[in-house]
Amino acid sequence: MKYYVGIDLGGTNIVAGVVDEEYNIIAKASTKTNCPRPEKEIADDMAKMALEAVKNAKLTIDDIEWIGVGTPGIANSETGIIEYSNNLGFKNTPMVKYIQETINKPVYIENDANAAAYGEYVAGAAKGAKNAVCITLGTGVGGGIIIDGKIYSGSNFAGAEIGHTVVQVDGAQCSCGRKGCFEAYSSATGLIRMSKEAMEEHPDSLMNKEAEEKGKVTARTSFDCMRAGDKYAKAVVDKYIKYLAAGITNTINIFQPDILCIGGGVCNEGDPLLLPMKELVKQEVYTRNSAKNTEIVIAKLGNDAGIIGAAFLGKANEK
Repeated sequence: MKYYVGIDLGGTNIVAGVVDEEYNIIAKASTKTNCPRPEKEIADDMAKMALEAVKNAKLTIDDIEWIGVGTPGIANSETGIIEYSNNLGFKNTPMVKYIQETINKPVYIENDANAAAYGEYVAGAAKGAKNAVCITLGTGVGGGIIIDGKIYSGSNFAGAEIGHTVVQVDGAQCSCGRKGCFEAYSSATGLIRMSKEAMEEHPDSLMNKEAEEKGKVTARTSFDCMRAGDKYAKAVVDKYIKYLAAGITNTINIFQPDILCIGGGVCNEGDPLLLPMKELVKQEVYTRNSAKNTEIVIAKLGNDAGIIGAAFLGKANEK
């Protein structure tokens, strides 16, 4: 049996996992990222978590084939440098070099959304597909693209930024600097913003009562209140689904993947989200009259997708 280490570097946590060749995570270790702090300290903790995960798996580092890292930002998989990550404060960080100063093993890096997409491709909802796109609806909208079994990251390693395509010209401000991005409308953050806007406009909405009881507005507020019969909450959900369908349709029209999988907490809403969204995509997609169309599915691996995908980056980099 062969073993690999996958490290999922996030703004909040660093999680390392030992993964066997059958895609099973057999042990993990984690610590807080504690940003902002010097990049070398973060790299040292990543190496430390990798070694701890190996120890937890009752293995030694000699049993490990390689280490893979999924990181936010622009990760140059050829040089091993994280060129830029606004969330972590990285700029031209030689991450592979840093980790190899502690662990003498091959180390591969990739954008975290790409790594998660690759995880779904090798072991999750996109397994068996030739071409796949994975979209994650979280704080932002992450994207990962697999073409002919390879991660597509563009000529500058910043490809697959699906969340920063525009679905509403001159629309809501996005953190990237543009207005009207897919991310500004279809992330959990966007859904919360639209809920708050409706709550201000309609003080008698059930959303106001629920938010007061729970102490905050969440991505579930509008869906919960819609199920309770609130027409204003339903209008928010309908608006959210409309923009989500637009972004997904745009993505399908460009790539025509075998499978498009969506993940993130919002997907836990199930059929009230998926059925109307799929119906809108079916009506709008360019290939609506074709015999074959992209299958839209829910991601299977959850938070483990990034670890599994990172662990198999060595395979992804095979020529």
